[in-house]
Amino acid sequence: MRTANDGRGEEPWEDPTTASSPDDEATRVFSRETLTPASGTGAADDTREFSRDPDGEATRPFRRGEPPEPVPTGTARTGESTRATDAQGAPGSAAFTRRFVRGRPPGRGQALRPTAPGPPEEDLPPAPEPEPLDARPEPPSRRPREPRESRGPRRGRRRFRLRWLVTLLLLIALALPFGTWGWVWYTARQDDRVPSDAIVVLGASQYNGVPSPVYEARLRHAQVLYLEGVAPVIVTVGGKLPDDNFTEAASGRNWLIEVGVPGDQIIAVEEGRDTLQSIDAVSEVFEEHSWDTAILVSDPWHSLRSAQMAADYGIDAGTSPSRSGPAVIERSTQLWYISRETAALWYYWIFKDSSDLQVNAA
Repeated sequence: MRTANDGRGEEPWEDPTTASSPDDEATRVFSRETLTPASGTGAADDTREFSRDPDGEATRPFRRGEPPEPVPTGTARTGESTRATDAQGAPGSAAFTRRFVRGRPPGRGQALRPTAPGPPEEDLPPAPEPEPLDARPEPPSRRPREPRESRGPRRGRRRFRLRWLVTLLLLIALALPFGTWGWVWYTARQDDRVPSDAIVVLGASQYNGVPSPVYEARLRHAQVLYLEGVAPVIVTVGGKLPDDNFTEAASGRNWLIEVGVPGDQIIAVEEGRDTLQSIDAVSEVFEEHSWDTAILVSDPWHSLRSAQMAADYGIDAGTSPSRSGPAVIERSTQLWYISRETAALWYYWIFKDSSDLQVNAA
């Protein structure tokens, strides 16, 4: 796209006869004039006349196919070249003049403009002298910024992180009970029968020396483990209520002797009214005999909590729960026992105490 005065030769030109140039010696004028055929030739197309001098002093005919004659030395040459048009003196013909000035070519996109004559240097006011550096006023000193101690996150990001943190804590709080419930169920399915120092049977209800069905199922399973050679000693544990005549440990020891287990291979620890007190009493016996490992025999859903308590007292205990008895017969009873043991385990983790929930071991 071209614009006016873009230096490409399409802007109007001044008349060379009226316009003046600061450098007359670097200016040439070219004008178109009429074109007349050369005289004495048969065809006008083959000969044209060119005049270098308006007076015709340096006019030479040129023909195609002939070498040009040398120009005699000393001939004056002018700065005009005239080219004749097709019809001499034709109406409407006008001279086309273009001025060329020697000088530095303009840059790209800049128009060639004549230099306007400026005022003489004598009329220009003298340039002011620069002030000395000492006399210049000092710029006002900026107060240094105090470094911030800490740049906290933006308020929006802080709220976003706080929201995610609260959401994460809620999810964990909701997932922990279900995770513990699954852990209780998984441990109830385990059956460790590795060789150990002793087999520990946790006590349950007894009726005047006769074990309850739940307790009898545990004793029977301990007898099987003893016969398999899992451990050489069986430890029965459990105290009694104020009105009872027999302790849980004594009634269990008597039952095992009746079924054929040697009495010198049975140790009755007649202390403890709950699981935590029973494990505490058993740990003292283990210290006396320098025992480290044990296999705990209880209900399936009671295995995880008893193993956690034994570990806290320094006993490396595995679990081998009984698979018979009222605690494992009905599906609804199993779900209730798993839920109860989940709550009792959290109670122990938080308060380091045994729960007051009692099991109906009829």
